[in-house]
Amino acid sequence: MDMRETKVRKMAAHNHGREVSGGSLKLALALTVVILIVETIAGVASHSLALLADAGHILTDVVALGLGWFAVVQARRPADARRTYGYHRVGILTAMANGMTLIVIVAVIAVEAVNRLRHPEPVAGTIVVASALAAIAVNSFIALRLHEGGEDLNIRAALLHVLGDLGASAGVVVSGLVILMTGFLAADAIVSIAIALLIAWGAFRLVRDTVHILLEGTPATIEIEDVQAAIAGDREVASLHDLHVWSIAPGQVALSAHVVVDPGLNASDAEHLVRRLEQNVCNRFNIGHTTIQVEACCPCEGELRHGAGDHNHPHRRVRAKT
Repeated sequence: MDMRETKVRKMAAHNHGREVSGGSLKLALALTVVILIVETIAGVASHSLALLADAGHILTDVVALGLGWFAVVQARRPADARRTYGYHRVGILTAMANGMTLIVIVAVIAVEAVNRLRHPEPVAGTIVVASALAAIAVNSFIALRLHEGGEDLNIRAALLHVLGDLGASAGVVVSGLVILMTGFLAADAIVSIAIALLIAWGAFRLVRDTVHILLEGTPATIEIEDVQAAIAGDREVASLHDLHVWSIAPGQVALSAHVVVDPGLNASDAEHLVRRLEQNVCNRFNIGHTTIQVEACCPCEGELRHGAGDHNHPHRRVRAKT
C-alpha cells in the first residue's frame, strides 16, 4: 500500500467518524434537553439544590452538545485558500468554551451549597430519587452512543459531561434516600458540593487538553524521541533537525523535519527517501500531514533567526544509528 492510498483510507475513516459523531451528538442533544426539563421541574417542586445543581450541569451539557454538533458540521467544510488545514480547530475553540462554562457553573453551585448548609430547606426525597433515576437511565444510553465518537475532542467533551452527570445523578439518588430515611437535609447541600468538585475536575482536564493543542504540543500518544529514532534510523539519513510534531485537531497529527543526506544522493532517490519516511511515520505514529525537507550540499547549521524578531531558533541534530 503506497502513501497516497494510506492517506485516502485514513481520510475515509475520519469522515465516517465525523458522521457517527454528528448523529450521536444530535440524538444526545435531544435527549439531554428532555432530562434538563424533567430535572428542573422536579428540582423546583422538591426544593432540592442537588437536583437543581444537576440540572445546571445538564444545561451546560445542552450548550456543549449544541456547540459540539456545530463543530462537527464545520469540520466537514473543505479547506480553502484562507484556511488551508480546513476548519478542524473550530471544535477546539468550542471545547475550550465548554470548559469555561463548566467553571462558572461550579462557582454558582458552590455558593448556593454553602447557603443551604447555613439555612437548610425541606426537600421532597421521593421526587428527587425518581427524577435522578430517570436521568441515570437516559444518560447511560447517551454515553454508550457517544463512546462511538473515537478521539474527537468535542465528543470527548460531551462524554465527560454525560459521565459527570451519571456520577452526579447517582449522588442525587443517595442524597434523596438519606433524606427519606433520616431527614438529614444537609445531605442535599453536601452532594451539591461533591457534584461541583466533579464538574471542576472534568473542566480542568478539558481546558488542559485544549490548551495543549492550541500551543501545538506533541500529542500525548507520541514520544518525540521515538519519531526521531524512526527517521534517523533510515540508511540514507545522515542526521535530522528542526523536528516538530503537533496536533491540528484530535486525530489530525502533523510533522515537519529537516533531514540531512549525502551530497551524492540524486533527486529521484531523495524523493523515494521522503516517501519512505512518510510511510514509516504514518504507519507507526498515525501522522497524516508530513513536511520533510531534504538537505545535502547546504544543510542548516547552528542557529537561524526567523521573522522580524530577535528570537533564536536552535536546530537540534540527531545522528543516525549505525
